[in-house]
Amino acid sequence: MLHSQKKDFAHKISSASKEARETKYWLQLLHKSNITNISVDIPLKEVEQLINIITKIVKTSQQNLK
Repeated sequence: MLHSQKKDFAHKISSASKEARETKYWLQLLHKSNITNISVDIPLKEVEQLINIITKIVKTSQQNLK
């Protein structure tokens, strides 16, 4: 993979990380607000798993850029 492609990939995966963290925030806010009876336990666990996976990809991508 060319350096510019690696840099672009690292940028996009960093954006995905931010989006996943924002999703977690909104799910937690929905849960704490008691606006609805919808359970967010499973989606919260899933987004936490995605955050862990994406974080590892971000770290690896950044290391590969060096």
